[in-house]
Amino acid sequence: MAVPDFQSFFLPLLKLSADGETHSLKDSYTAMAEVFKLSDDDLAEMLPSGKQTTFKNRVAWANVYLAKALLLERPKRGFFRITERGKELLRANPTTLRVKQLKEYSEFVDFHTTGNKQDKVIDTSSDDERTSTPEEVFESAYQELRNSLASELHAHILSNTPEFFEHLVVKLLVEMGYGGSIKDAGRAMGRSGDEGIDGIIKEDKLGLDVIYIQAKRWQGSVGRPEVQKFVGALHGQRAKKGVFITTGNFTRDAEHYVSTIDPKVVLIDGSRLVELMIDYNLGVSIADTYEIKKIDSDFFIEE
Repeated sequence: MAVPDFQSFFLPLLKLSADGETHSLKDSYTAMAEVFKLSDDDLAEMLPSGKQTTFKNRVAWANVYLAKALLLERPKRGFFRITERGKELLRANPTTLRVKQLKEYSEFVDFHTTGNKQDKVIDTSSDDERTSTPEEVFESAYQELRNSLASELHAHILSNTPEFFEHLVVKLLVEMGYGGSIKDAGRAMGRSGDEGIDGIIKEDKLGLDVIYIQAKRWQGSVGRPEVQKFVGALHGQRAKKGVFITTGNFTRDAEHYVSTIDPKVVLIDGSRLVELMIDYNLGVSIADTYEIKKIDSDFFIEE
């Protein structure tokens, strides 16, 4: 089965702590995986950021919500145990436990309600059946914004000339650490004169090796014949490395072909191209910055 929403972990976590002992968050991961019979693939599913698994994120947030309702207490970082309030709740033999029930406790309502200087509050009633943790909501919104930006970037590239695209490729590779300076890299592009090769760029700032480039501003698919032409040109130069960049996409046949040959050829399609542009701040600017902070445990250790 898929990883349950984070509210589904409320009751199992509370029951896990019913023995009154102190449990570690690490142990709770193992217990919850067994309760819900999750597969290795389920446990390996990552958040969009790739920094944490969905499973561990949801269990950890379930723990936070229970602690804010004072059903659990956390004696130290990474550990928790049931409170008298938690024991009282379990004695009522609940069949389910969701945010709606946690709102019966004023301490949880205080946590779940945010005010500003004008004492206005945010309505959180729609959160009662929310299935995503705060990180998931934030990352999902971020990914949606990023996807929209990527689509706009791709459209702007296609609206420009092939010459503009070649210069864009140079700038991107330099931003990624290849080619030395823009000046050096720019002189290399478009000067080889060899069929199938649009330019040559240094692999590093010292020029210890070179990378041959093919840049195609296409809207369709690039097939194996076009890639083979590029590889043939590489062989003619006794080149070891090449990068084929297009605004379109590559057929599966083309992708399989480059995985079986020498020299080494990297294929970058339109989707990956705009993702790299976003990652290296090329053609985009930062509109705003949000920081997610956590407790610095070292700060609170007395020397």
